[in-house]
Amino acid sequence: MDTQVFFHERQAWHLKRTRRTHFMVLLVGVLAVLSGCGPQAAHQDAGTTADSGTPDAGAPQDAGTTADSGTPDAGVPQAGSWSLTGSPSTHRILPTATLLPSGKVLLTGGYNVDNGYRSLTTAEVYDPATGTWSPTGSLAEGRDNHTATLLHSGKVLVLGGHSYNSSKSLATAEVYDPGTGTWSPTGSLATRREHHTATLLHSGQVLVTGGGGDLVTAEVYDPGTGTWSSTRSMATSRENHTATLLPSGNVLVTGGYGIGGSLATAEVYDPETRTWFSTGSLATGRYRHTATLLPSGKVLVTGGTNLSSGSLATAEVYDPETGTWSSTGSLADDRSEHTATLLPSGKVLVAGGDSRRYALSTAEVYDPETGTWSSTGSWVDASGGRHDATLLPSGQVLVTGSSDEPEVYTPADPSPPDTGGLQPPYFIEKPEPSSRVGGGGELTFHASARDPRGSPLRFLWSANVGTLDIAHGASESRAIWRAPACLVAGVTASFTLTVMNTSRLSSTARFYAVGIPDCQGWSSIDNLLTGRERHTATLLPSGKVLVTGGSGRGGDLTTAEVYDPGTGTWSSTGSFASIHQNHTATLLPSGKVLVTGGSSEVYDPGTGTWSPTGSPATNRENHTATLLPSGKVLVAGGSSFGSSFRASEVYDPGTGTWSPTGSLVTGRAHHTATLLPSGKVLVAGGFNLLAGGYLVTAEVYDPETGTWSSTGSLASSRQSHEATSLSSGKVLVTGGYNGLEPFATEVYDPETGTWSSSGSLARSRYDHTATLLLSGKVLVTGGYSTSSATQSTAEVYTP
Repeated sequence: MDTQVFFHERQAWHLKRTRRTHFMVLLVGVLAVLSGCGPQAAHQDAGTTADSGTPDAGAPQDAGTTADSGTPDAGVPQAGSWSLTGSPSTHRILPTATLLPSGKVLLTGGYNVDNGYRSLTTAEVYDPATGTWSPTGSLAEGRDNHTATLLHSGKVLVLGGHSYNSSKSLATAEVYDPGTGTWSPTGSLATRREHHTATLLHSGQVLVTGGGGDLVTAEVYDPGTGTWSSTRSMATSRENHTATLLPSGNVLVTGGYGIGGSLATAEVYDPETRTWFSTGSLATGRYRHTATLLPSGKVLVTGGTNLSSGSLATAEVYDPETGTWSSTGSLADDRSEHTATLLPSGKVLVAGGDSRRYALSTAEVYDPETGTWSSTGSWVDASGGRHDATLLPSGQVLVTGSSDEPEVYTPADPSPPDTGGLQPPYFIEKPEPSSRVGGGGELTFHASARDPRGSPLRFLWSANVGTLDIAHGASESRAIWRAPACLVAGVTASFTLTVMNTSRLSSTARFYAVGIPDCQGWSSIDNLLTGRERHTATLLPSGKVLVTGGSGRGGDLTTAEVYDPGTGTWSSTGSFASIHQNHTATLLPSGKVLVTGGSSEVYDPGTGTWSPTGSPATNRENHTATLLPSGKVLVAGGSSFGSSFRASEVYDPGTGTWSPTGSLVTGRAHHTATLLPSGKVLVAGGFNLLAGGYLVTAEVYDPETGTWSSTGSLASSRQSHEATSLSSGKVLVTGGYNGLEPFATEVYDPETGTWSSSGSLARSRYDHTATLLLSGKVLVTGGYSTSSATQSTAEVYTP
């Protein structure tokens, strides 16, 4: 079938889903009228989908027959459950989803119909720990119907596919590096292909077979050289087929659509000889089916489409030892373009797909021990095929790409059986916990492992810095790591080695390298996951840094992320319930973080989640928040809609409540607040339109009395400046803006309540940073200047 045929099929698929949705809405309404249900009953039925394709749990079913009984009886226990999880920023159909060594999931490409058919270049990463998505580097070329293969290096090879943007199949390939979140081009296929397969071989190479346009050819990719080589062609052209890596290292290709229509033939590729040989044929020709390697080494094929009879409910099992197929229990629903996922229990989850009548939201579980299927929970929101299902390290299954709302399946038996079940592979040899190397040096790591059932193994190496060259055997692996010349201060070279069997059970080793010197001067680190300004950054007790809110290209942000100095990387964490910008973030004695500005929320680093807390009486931004010696937080001044506030309030973390305290002598915003050694708080400068604009005044808050008193004034009015508490207990004020940009710096002496001049900055700046170093000096960086825009310069103040 050519690309034009599949284009019309895609349109028909969308129409099929739309008609089904309209039919369901109409049917629910008719049933409500016929039953004479009242408001309460109607509300209860609103979330139930009729004709969902799930059989009545109490009614016996004939093999291969689909019941139209609707949702299963609520009294019948289900084998597992589905729940919604966070949505990616872009709705996409026919993307790929790949489990990364970190346990996160990479979602790439696909197409979108929101503004016409458009193949996507964007990619996103799902974090199962938080249930959230974060953007990552984009592909060079938009694509759907492509493949994505996790390489032994931990990188991901994306290749081929279709592009609505150019209306053609693709031959290009790209490699994603999870360590940097970036893509790089690699060698292109000799032939454009979509609806193909890509299989990682034991050697670490990738076998690509068939594809649209009646392709019979196959090619092999070598990650070491980034090049492709032709290998022997298949006996039959095929697309929408399956390719399964067998324990022997051979690859079983089954079914598909070819010149003869729906194919029942199967053939096996031997990587050692680079040749194909025929094996037993399926009982029923099929394409758009699934093939799953079972713990026994056999292969389960389910469903699919037959050109004559439509979508299928039958299933068959292939035995590599005899090269023959045998029938097994049939699915309750005929389905094609579904997914099949091997669970840690050794059972197989089949979900979604399209039947001969409608898009399915049902799921079933196959038990290889009995050869039977059992119903499991239906999707909450989604239906249909063309999705991806990814087994997560937790044993749950993430489904993406079929609807706007991804879902997670939780099996009733997420763990392997205590006896006779699957066990993870184990290390025989692994690297030492810590190795020493100089800057620019090399380390060679060796590892070997075994699987209790003799399953083929995959070794996945990753490093947070430097480069890795990797070579693999069947049960051993070697990595040569080249260290960088120096490391960003605080970063430790760390490594992860994961060995995984064909059931995706794994064991992981972590180790480190020491002895690499710190880099002098400034060093670049990974970019934030989301560009932002007017945000906050808070050092957590763990040494990590929490960045929150602000605004970005798409507007105001609710997201937050955490920087890990040990790895030099950023990761998503829980999002605000409300938008915050020009807010404050204060580390509390408990290690939690209070964010104020509009509503207030508290972040718990232990869980990575936010919880609401009492809100101040005054809604404000551009205020200050100061942790007092009592553990309470003083919020002072700020503004809203151009008005500067005098009001101050104190937050008590013990009760989560706010109480008013004395008001500032002068309302102000864009000021600074500094805790003095006495426990009092110095507020300086700022802006108040009604008080003359830019302020020179300063005042001091006494927590004992809850009152403010005036103190000596600055020599220069200023807002958006910085105030830094020096080792002497004095306070240094730098930069700022007052219509001009003061170069002069000033120092406040709490003993006398007076200010004195302390030299001038080399460059004027405001909205900068000024950080007290361990040496007692102050590092001033960045900021903004009307004469030269954003500043990249830095300077050091010596008291």
